[in-house]
Amino acid sequence: MKVEIYSDIACPWCYVGKRRFERALAAYPGADTVEVVYRPYQLAPDAPTEAEPLEPVLRRKFGDRITEMNARLAEVGRQEGIAFDFASAQSVNTLLGHRLLHFAETEYGAAVQARLKNALLHDYFVDGGNVGDRDRLTRLAAAAGMDEERVAAYLASDEGAAEVREQIAEAQLMGVTAVPTFVFEGRWAVQGAQEASTFLQVLEQVAAQTAAPGGAAEGAGDDACADGSCAV
Repeated sequence: MKVEIYSDIACPWCYVGKRRFERALAAYPGADTVEVVYRPYQLAPDAPTEAEPLEPVLRRKFGDRITEMNARLAEVGRQEGIAFDFASAQSVNTLLGHRLLHFAETEYGAAVQARLKNALLHDYFVDGGNVGDRDRLTRLAAAAGMDEERVAAYLASDEGAAEVREQIAEAQLMGVTAVPTFVFEGRWAVQGAQEASTFLQVLEQVAAQTAAPGGAAEGAGDDACADGSCAV
């Protein structure tokens, strides 16, 4: 079974959804037959390439309600073992990180890509790192098992940029408007950071070929980030 997860690095619910899906996968008897691939999506494609503090960016977009939104996410994060630190987080364009994830998947495989994805999310939301910084991305990639010199050369070039933009465009054509969106076998989509029990049920249903076919779920719930409507 192939599961393609459309998500953005600058998406807190994507971090939560990754944790919950991984718990479901650990409880699924056929986990060794499941291939998980992370696909790119940008909630703010026009975000600057120079990092700036995240909180003022969110406050300009959402006003005072951002305090309540972040408090809710912080509590959800604690339940999933994620220590969200929105005060230290830096807002920056995520295209460079998505290019690196694409390189990880195509050159090193899904396992390395998953490790890198986790490192990028942790760096953005917990460590306050600038995921638009090439040197920082190179170090994270090396820690995930990628060749440091090759990564540095890749990030200094335009390699992968066209492919990543094409994948994002394809996602939009498929109807993906909010992340995370989990696409099973290219046929069934589940949107949002669902509970682990829900993901486990979907894995079982897809494996049994009993799920009804359909496209991406419509609309973004409280556990997903949609274009222009999520605290990212």
